[in-house]
Amino acid sequence: MTTSTKQNPPAIVLENIFLSYDYGKEILFAPLNLRLSPGKWSCLLGTSGVGKSTLLKLIAGLIPGKIPGENFQGKISGDNNLCISKHVAYMAQTDLLQPWFTALDNALLGYRLRGPISNELLAQAKKLFLLAGLKGAEKKYPRQLSGGMRQRVALIRTLLEEKPIVLMDEPFSAVDTITRFQLQTLAAELLKNRTVVLVTHDPLEALRLADDIYILSGNPVNAKRVIQLESTAPRNMDNAEFIQYQGKLFDALTSGSEV
Repeated sequence: MTTSTKQNPPAIVLENIFLSYDYGKEILFAPLNLRLSPGKWSCLLGTSGVGKSTLLKLIAGLIPGKIPGENFQGKISGDNNLCISKHVAYMAQTDLLQPWFTALDNALLGYRLRGPISNELLAQAKKLFLLAGLKGAEKKYPRQLSGGMRQRVALIRTLLEEKPIVLMDEPFSAVDTITRFQLQTLAAELLKNRTVVLVTHDPLEALRLADDIYILSGNPVNAKRVIQLESTAPRNMDNAEFIQYQGKLFDALTSGSEV
């Protein structure tokens, strides 16, 4: 990460995004214009299949792919036309741990593919294992870890990349409620001052973590910011903003009403 992007994480700017499949018969975005705030958490909510994960993949540079009939147009950049493709870390819903590597090697996988591991990086990884409550699990294999522990390793792998933009696609949905709460807290604390985009199906998760909450809806899909939260995340259930907005957010998701 360059000093500039580390100290000043970029916004994410989508301009005139058009995406269709099946040679134009299925239109998803046409057009979509959106600016996600720098150094903030933006959460994307919406019904299943509306296009949240697709939008995340667009930002990550994973679309366009090689799908016959796929058509993508538009521009995705950071502030001042920054090319963001080299500044993005992506955390998927599944942990994607390799079964033949230890937890520590999985966390360092990206670096191992790019070259040797420095002592400084190794020390940083071990510190994150400690912060994540995984002390002693560094040499264990994925089969020896619970689902929550595996997601912690995936989060550590994401954090170690030290990218100013972090994209997260329902990363906590496959774990139990208590583990989800703990992972949310850890992510919020360790991803401060980064530009984070979180796709989630859970309005309460969005209210706990987000600075800005967007709802994706319509055909073609549009993204509308419905809530800006001022208090510091992660929020507890008794937080005034959390209480104020949860009913209104559920209404907006189910009926399309304004928050």
